[in-house]
Amino acid sequence: MGVAGVFFGVLVGWIIGSQQGSDRPAPAPAAAAAASQPSAGSQPAPPPLDESRASAMKQSAQQNPTDAVTRVQLGNMYFDAGRFQESADWYEQALKIHPDDVNASTDLGIAYYYMNQPDKALAQFDKSLAIDPKHGKTLLNVGIVRAFGKSDLKGAAEAWQKLVDVAPSSEEARAARQALDGLKANHPDLGGGSAPKGPGSS
Repeated sequence: MGVAGVFFGVLVGWIIGSQQGSDRPAPAPAAAAAASQPSAGSQPAPPPLDESRASAMKQSAQQNPTDAVTRVQLGNMYFDAGRFQESADWYEQALKIHPDDVNASTDLGIAYYYMNQPDKALAQFDKSLAIDPKHGKTLLNVGIVRAFGKSDLKGAAEAWQKLVDVAPSSEEARAARQALDGLKANHPDLGGGSAPKGPGSS
């Protein structure tokens, strides 16, 4: 429905971005387009999993049933390798140990989205926002999943506007503001409030 044309260029570098820190590269934006457009041509292959490192970390996790950190790291490794089911399994295990880890919760939602389960992703993001209602990357990803996974432009706009309202000076809000501008330019019939012009508005 033209959703990708409106938002894709604006959100490159942010689309379904990593939550776990700057040492992890964000997954390729093309993968998100593929999630909502399965026939969208060839995509770059994800980096291969370091099987020996993963095996050692699995052994460590099995020996330490309360070690959430290693489980999150395994989730990250499998996610970056494009193995989203296994990634989700490890994030789920980590959250059983530390259910208030908002980053792991949002990464789990992102993994669900890559598995073409946008409703499950959004439900997981709701859990993240129950932990931290102002979590910028969660709000940004809610908008992305609503736009790409559900073709719900109104819902996407609401999520991005909330992000701009609660964290106007963040980089996530800058991306959300650009997305809102593109949405208003291409879909003026959506109505709603206009995005703030700069940081500090609420």
